[in-house]
Amino acid sequence: MPAVSQAAAEPPDTAPDTSGPGPGAAILAAERSYLVESRDFLQLMREDVLSLKALGGDPVSEEYLKADLFHRAEALKDLPDTPLFFGRLDYGAADPADADRDETRPRGESFHIGRRHVHDPAGHPVVIDWRAPVSLPFYRASRAHPMGLALRRRFGFSGGDLTAFEDEQFTGRPDPGRPDADSAGEPAAAAEPVSRLLIEEIERPRCGPMRDIVATIQPEQDDIVRADVGQTVCVQGAPGTGKTAVGLHRVAYLLYAYKERVARRGVLVIGPNRAFLAYIRNVLPALGEIDVSQVTVTELAASVPVRGQDSAPAARVKGDARMAAVLRRALWAHLAEPPGALVLPRGSRRWRVSASGLAGLAAELRARGLRYGAGRDLLAHRIAHVILTQMEEAGESCDDRTHDAVRRTRPVRAAVDAIWPKVDPVRLVFGLLSDPATLRAAAAGILDEAEQQAACWEKPPRGPGSARWSAADAVLIDEARDLIQRTASLSHVVVDEAQDLSPMECRAIGRRCSTGAATVLGDLAQGTTPWATASWADLLGHLGKPEAELRVLRTGYRVPRQILDYASRLLLRIAPDLSPAASLREDPGALDIIAVDAGSVPRRLAAVCADAAALAGSVAVIAVDQHVPELSRSLTRHGVPHGVLDGADAAQRLTLVPVTLAKGLEFDHVIVVEPAAIAGAEARGLQRLYVALTRAVSRLTILHAEPLPDLLR
Repeated sequence: MPAVSQAAAEPPDTAPDTSGPGPGAAILAAERSYLVESRDFLQLMREDVLSLKALGGDPVSEEYLKADLFHRAEALKDLPDTPLFFGRLDYGAADPADADRDETRPRGESFHIGRRHVHDPAGHPVVIDWRAPVSLPFYRASRAHPMGLALRRRFGFSGGDLTAFEDEQFTGRPDPGRPDADSAGEPAAAAEPVSRLLIEEIERPRCGPMRDIVATIQPEQDDIVRADVGQTVCVQGAPGTGKTAVGLHRVAYLLYAYKERVARRGVLVIGPNRAFLAYIRNVLPALGEIDVSQVTVTELAASVPVRGQDSAPAARVKGDARMAAVLRRALWAHLAEPPGALVLPRGSRRWRVSASGLAGLAAELRARGLRYGAGRDLLAHRIAHVILTQMEEAGESCDDRTHDAVRRTRPVRAAVDAIWPKVDPVRLVFGLLSDPATLRAAAAGILDEAEQQAACWEKPPRGPGSARWSAADAVLIDEARDLIQRTASLSHVVVDEAQDLSPMECRAIGRRCSTGAATVLGDLAQGTTPWATASWADLLGHLGKPEAELRVLRTGYRVPRQILDYASRLLLRIAPDLSPAASLREDPGALDIIAVDAGSVPRRLAAVCADAAALAGSVAVIAVDQHVPELSRSLTRHGVPHGVLDGADAAQRLTLVPVTLAKGLEFDHVIVVEPAAIAGAEARGLQRLYVALTRAVSRLTILHAEPLPDLLR
């Protein structure tokens, strides 16, 4: 959006001159003073919390109060490298002649918008949380639909200091023929160019973990962030469209707008690997939310140590949704006919339940569609009820204590064990994978012979404790556990890189939000697993959220147009139905393709890395996994300091990244070594290459001795 200076001499497309005396410098000085004052008030708020005493009625209550006060104090910590506010809204005065004016909007007031709420000792707001309703026009207002604003101010900053500001003045009234963005529930169309300060913030060099984007959220992103708490949203977004950040900011928004409802049952963020989770770990704490768990899919489902790895055919079968039916059949096959009538001696009487009566009770419970474990528990109650009915008909007086006593008797427990035996989910899956005959019986008509053979272990271990369980095996155990006992549902789940989930992994995640909602993030073009989905509708069906709304982010904010257009050539083959994203940024020097002979690759790579490391920002060398160790040794021989990404965050600015760990990460400068090797390393190598080419935020260098893939020549 064009910046409009309050100084009349400034052109409309530039920020005010703040380098010397004048209106711009005076305004900036006043805003800096306001920032200092705001920090002082935040410190007072934290000191007030720390001064409170946890006085509960008992030691347990006191510990809970202490923990609550600690978390509140942690959320009020100032971040010296981040300004408390990044924008300001000045609302226009009320117009008495405007019969349709919205009385809920503030008039003639000014608000600073920041990452958290700050108030002065009297309780008056000094900084308004970006999630508050009054902050909405900062993200949604446009010239056509000003939403009551007279002026919107954006701030430039370096570290925690304000360095510049940029004003946009709003004149005129909204078009009466078109509803405002906030009342229609849709973002206003952005007809104006994005502000210079916003572009500078997007382009600011980055080192270390991902930053929040709270100062640069765009209308179409904000529309997703503020979607209703009960709505499941699926976001299809090309590289650089901000889908990961949108998902994290949606969590922060829900915890603010629906705190009691969301926090009570919890929120979970699920990522593809630990490197990705390390990359995003600081975003939510920077927004004041420190109690959100972040896990990988493997960690989510792992109730056994995951030490093995499946072949691609085995992983495909184990990840297929049909395995849920196989497990269900194997589990319920444990039900047996009663071995005989149940006879319960009690006092001088003997009470009898016939074998057919026992079988009828079990059949009735199974027909109700209960979980296996719940049905087993109820069977004992039903048997006790039948016996108590007989006792009452004989004139005995019975109550709840009598019922419990009968239910716990040895004959009743023995009958339940014989008819409805207890099943351990680990042993259930172990039996299927280690015994072809057991799997054959459970999978008949569901899996063909080749699929059964692929799923079974070639060398069955002696027992569950010695098995080398794979990640797919752990998901099967999680499914079996849910068939026995219902999995508790969280309030909200965010899952990133969802296109790589198997149907069984989707089911595992869906169980965690069966009565809640989810935010599903991904890009069909970046599907790199053998079971990657080709359709969001299919994935959402396996997740149990077929009604989810699909949102498409089409504008790339972080990847320059030259890089995105070059990588998008691969879409013709890997995702022909997807439209390439349009980048907001253009940089003619963003792409550099260097062809060398094979013997020169190590020396040239060292030179490119040294040049890149001398500039600001993060640098990544992305290569096929098996080449990383040799490339690391080569950089060491050439005296180039670097780290190697191994599943956690890298400590150095120059990082060697195995291509299988690159998904979801961003670096200022990316050097992709031998694209043809990446493309040829696996069945979905072109998708993997597409991921590697789109990790760069500012500059992409391609270094190759082998010929480039056809689409990139």
